[in-house]
Amino acid sequence: MKTIRLIGAPSDIGASRRGASMGPEAMRVANLQQALQQHGLQVNDAGNLSGPANPQLPPVDGFRHLAEVSAWNRSIHEAVLSSLRDSQLPVLLGGDHALAIGSIAAVAQHCRETGKKLIVLWLDAHGDANTSASTPTGNIHGMPVACLLGRGPQQLVSIGGQVPALEPEVIRQIGIRSVDREEKQHMHELGLKVFDMRYIDEHGMRLTMEQALAQIDEHTHLHVSFDIDFLDPSFAPGVGTAVPGGPTYRETQLCMEMIADTGRLASLDIMELNPACDVRNQTAELVVELVESLFGKSTLIRG
Repeated sequence: MKTIRLIGAPSDIGASRRGASMGPEAMRVANLQQALQQHGLQVNDAGNLSGPANPQLPPVDGFRHLAEVSAWNRSIHEAVLSSLRDSQLPVLLGGDHALAIGSIAAVAQHCRETGKKLIVLWLDAHGDANTSASTPTGNIHGMPVACLLGRGPQQLVSIGGQVPALEPEVIRQIGIRSVDREEKQHMHELGLKVFDMRYIDEHGMRLTMEQALAQIDEHTHLHVSFDIDFLDPSFAPGVGTAVPGGPTYRETQLCMEMIADTGRLASLDIMELNPACDVRNQTAELVVELVESLFGKSTLIRG
């Protein structure tokens, strides 16, 4: 196992609700580093990146805080790419989900440089495929999938040096249950592979994950972009955009354990943890448990 490098991105600049900027520290308070080290993993906490403060301004031309979001994502791209080039597994501690643009663009660039096949698991309640024309809010945390697929402002789609950073077949979206009307049309046009909550209800989490992970082989770099609102908010209230009807605790544990079983997890985003909406840091503590499972902690002892 590579050394894990924790990279804090304390910004809520792409969201409408403040508080995700406190997410990295909440995960540290919940002892993320120590929990992973207990499983024999080497963990290097690289501290927090810095970037522009949240100016709390209204949208301009369909985007809120475009310049500031771009600055954060450039810093994240540089930090994640540096970690990968140093053969350390980057774990981005968010921060709102707009920051995944820089993270995943860096992973895609690294895969091009090393000849790896990239698969991105996007665990989220939301499609995050809005554009400036379809967004009801202008918040860029609703746009990272569209930006990574080349639909967005030049400042964001060009991060990583290739437009688009990804092709749609690279992404598998899991747990989706809140999609804006025009955004739904974008997702169909893009040909995204979406395992929404109806699919999970009908087929179960095991079959869903088997299908999402089916094309992974020894040449695969598996990136997980984990938005905490993927979980049902009855288990994880500490998020800014909670949507009822998500996976249960056990379903999410199974999801994480099956990802770990591939042995191919090579980079991770942990996004949208909002301590301002939480109860006694319980969501951060749950996230730490789930991340332990992602890195191989099994709930049951297996022979």
